[in-house]
Amino acid sequence: LKPCKRNPNFLATRSPLSASRPSAAMAFAEIFGDVLLTKDGEKPTEAVLAGKTAIGLYFSAHWCPPCRAFTPQLAGMYKDVLTEKGMEIIFVSSDKDQGSFDEYYGEMPWCALPFSKRAEKDQLSKKFKVSGIPMFVILGPDGALITNDGRGAVSKDPKAERYPWHPPSKADKAKMVLDALGSELVGKTGGKPIGLYFSAHWCPPCRGFTPKLAEYYKDGLKDKMEIIFVSSDRDQGSFDEYYKEMPWLALPFENRQGKNVLSEVCGVEGIPSFVVVGQDGAIITTDGRSKVQKDPKAATFPDGWLPQPFNDVNDDPSDLNDEKCLIALGSSESTAAAVKAVAAEHYVAANKDISAMEMRFYSGPDGDVTEQIRNLTKLPSGDKLVLLDIPSGGAFYVCGGDANDAAAVKAFLDDIKAGKCEKRQLEK
Repeated sequence: LKPCKRNPNFLATRSPLSASRPSAAMAFAEIFGDVLLTKDGEKPTEAVLAGKTAIGLYFSAHWCPPCRAFTPQLAGMYKDVLTEKGMEIIFVSSDKDQGSFDEYYGEMPWCALPFSKRAEKDQLSKKFKVSGIPMFVILGPDGALITNDGRGAVSKDPKAERYPWHPPSKADKAKMVLDALGSELVGKTGGKPIGLYFSAHWCPPCRGFTPKLAEYYKDGLKDKMEIIFVSSDRDQGSFDEYYKEMPWLALPFENRQGKNVLSEVCGVEGIPSFVVVGQDGAIITTDGRSKVQKDPKAATFPDGWLPQPFNDVNDDPSDLNDEKCLIALGSSESTAAAVKAVAAEHYVAANKDISAMEMRFYSGPDGDVTEQIRNLTKLPSGDKLVLLDIPSGGAFYVCGGDANDAAAVKAFLDDIKAGKCEKRQLEK
């Protein structure tokens, strides 16, 4: 089941809680408020959460069919294994009224944020970037985020053998990639980086991209990396027929477990997907498809294929729904250069870790995604500097003047922080 949307997903395709007081329990009280609702009535937050080994925030609502399907599964785990392991779960409701909340909470064995605490609920939703429900966020006893994909974690591990589901480190992921491929297949790559091509014969976009990738491979890409086909075909016959069109290696079709591990580790949510890893298994880029189309012979590989702080929004808009995004719409080279310069400063300040940057930075030349943004913002033409903040209910801001240098871009961002810039709302 697909998640219900709490906020509009306008464009299709973590940080620890404050701990200004001494104890984690007091820090929880700061964000949840003084009391939580239990089956025995309201009790102090600190008392409810004291001594817990992990806290699960369950964003859900009675009106949402996927939520009603997931709730009994989670409730069974809670009763069977999670309470013994020391986990507490807090229901954070997106129900439309108190009556619906009361009826739905009656099915749950854990505690809840009182329905009246709408401000706290909105704060939690924004903090953990909740754009769809059900969503299950897991925090450690210190309030630090463990994972915002708790739903996926518990669904794959119903006995909670990997509790509390810390995500694998980069080194863990690299080992998982190599183990999934197997030493024999890795040995055939000749010590080169590996392009994992997730594809299937039944997928029309895949059939359109495969001949292009094969041409790139023959024309020089193979000198920089070896490619391994990771099939999502439905049977051996379809795999065999499709693989005849490919000049590279393949993960044996029968190795479904390996395919599943690779898909999960590489974050593959759709195909075709082209993920490039080093010979050590470490991920270089999950956006290999757009990279190879811009650089067919991999002349700039690997540095030019690493995640960049400034990108064309039409290439990969996946962060638009989850992050603040500064976009230089239009063809102004000076505005794009100014945004790129500010992006570089933020990148350095974040120790060159894209995920640690407070926002993402893009150019917005003509393209499908740019057209969507213009339609949603009602900015049909012209060069505009725009900050999208979709996680905050679809907010956006437009720079009122020219932004032809980094100073002007920074001034625009400062004005937004100071509340001096008009907050607008995206059209649904």
